[in-house]
Amino acid sequence: MRLIINADDFGRDPGANEAIADAHDRGILTTTSLMVNEPSAAAAVELARQRPRLGVGIHLTLVFGHGGLSHAQVPHLVDEQGKLSYNAPAAGMRYFFHRAAREELRVEIAEQFRRFRETGLPLDHVNGHLHLHLHPVVADILLEHAREWGIHGFRWSRDLFWFSWKLGRGPLFYRVSHAVIFNLLSLRVKKRLERLGIRHTRRVFGLMQTSHVEEPYLLKLLDHLPSGDSEVYSHPSTEPKYQAEYQALIAPEVIRKLKNSSITPIRYSDL
Repeated sequence: MRLIINADDFGRDPGANEAIADAHDRGILTTTSLMVNEPSAAAAVELARQRPRLGVGIHLTLVFGHGGLSHAQVPHLVDEQGKLSYNAPAAGMRYFFHRAAREELRVEIAEQFRRFRETGLPLDHVNGHLHLHLHPVVADILLEHAREWGIHGFRWSRDLFWFSWKLGRGPLFYRVSHAVIFNLLSLRVKKRLERLGIRHTRRVFGLMQTSHVEEPYLLKLLDHLPSGDSEVYSHPSTEPKYQAEYQALIAPEVIRKLKNSSITPIRYSDL
């Protein structure tokens, strides 16, 4: 059994950066996903350069964040302040049905990959903020340009519903809807990932946890992890909302359990 332990939102703010660096140094974190357009992205890159064993991927941000291009360049994606939509369902519909928005998506995504390349960090993997990398339009753009952009690892956001249901907690509708939607979207791209030789794990844990990848959840997951390759992701931060997820990654009992198990912690580049 092998497990990728990932933190999303690297570069979002100082709290996320601090927690992610510490969770790698003192805890079990093996990879993280960088938001290249966010205010603390440059500081995150410096932290990553000091940690060559930390696998860093791109956390493609197309909602709830900042665009890499201006309103004049992508008027259907960002406002005058360069902010992306904070209404994910509405944005998803616009990206699907609006031709101009679809074309702007292509150039915005290309810009985010350009910014990642400028860091000089090896690209460990690709995923998306709110899993928007699996949106049909976005996924098609990513896979069309996979070789050009150096995509070799991809989050296949497919959870094991009943297994995860027993491990964690969270609102019923959120957990059921996310499991159904992202399982279907993951299956849509499976054959194309295989044809392109893009690596992914067989399942991803954390999707149903709504910011509750806490110590009890991790301990149960480590006790019952299925065979094969898996990923678990969370959003650690020193900020109160995500502090429990940060503490879980550095918890002595979690560290001991992983060390004494038959589970090998890995990065996407190790798949």
